[in-house]
Parts: sequence; structure tokens; C-alpha cells
Amino acid sequence: MSVSNPLRKFVDKVNQYPASVSAFLMTKVFRFKVKLAGTTSIEVVSTDGRRVEYRLKNRTKVQNHIGSVHAAAMALLAESATGFIVGINLPGDKLPLIKCMNLNYVKRATGDMTAVATLTDAQIALLAQQEKGEINVQVKVTDETGIQPVECEMIWAWVPKR
Repeated sequence: MSVSNPLRKFVDKVNQYPASVSAFLMTKVFRFKVKLAGTTSIEVVSTDGRRVEYRLKNRTKVQNHIGSVHAAAMALLAESATGFIVGINLPGDKLPLIKCMNLNYVKRATGDMTAVATLTDAQIALLAQQEKGEINVQVKVTDETGIQPVECEMIWAWVPKR
């Protein structure tokens, strides 16, 4: 039997509000829980439980020496989006852990960044049923022109909480 997930309950509750209110509330909670994401001002745009969209504005504090979003900030954006979608789909007695991040920077980024992470029905079932395991979470990071400056592979594991 699955243990209730308080984060999932929160997401389901706030998704009943208008989109702007829902996004604001999820962003506040996310930034409170993940301090580094709060420092970079990552925003939760939306989620339906299978897909999540995050945004990172190209502000001075996240820029590299050429004025675009820093590579490490792009990695944080991808890791945050994938971690969130895994976290809301795990039973409450499991702990998500990033196991592997492979990032291949292929183009120069322009402007704000968006990350969209998704889980399949099979992956969601796996998270709910297995005591521990790992999955490769699909994430696409794009800039404001729609190009994908970084190709990401994010492998998440989960274990029972102690």
C-alpha cells in the first residue's frame, strides 16, 4: 500500500486555483524547500502530475561571462524539473535521489530558459510499486528562441525513507 505524498496533495490542491495562483504557490514552496533554486529564482510554470514546466529568467545573478544563462544554472533547471516530477509521483515513504546527470552543451543559449520534464504512465507505475529503483526522466531545456542549447539525461533513483 502506498503512503500518501504531502507534496502531491499540495500540487493537486493548488491546481484547483487559477493557473497564475497555482504557479505562484508551487514556486514559493519549491524555492523554500530547495534553497539553491530559490537563489536562482527558478519558477514553476505548471504541472499536471505527468509533465512539469519550469522557467529560469536570464538575470545577472545566473549569467556567465558572455551574458547568457550559466551552464550550471541550466543543469540546476533540468535537475529541478525532473526532481519535482519524480518527487510528486513517489509514495510519501520514498526518497528521490539524483543518480546521474549527463549534460551536453551544443549551442549558445539566448535569453530565458525553460525546462519541460515528463514521465510516462509506466514510469509513474514503477515509482508507485517498487520499493527502490531508478528511471531516466525525459527533460527538454530550451531558450527563448526555441533552440535546445543543452541535451540532458537525468537518472533518478528512489529508496525507502529511514
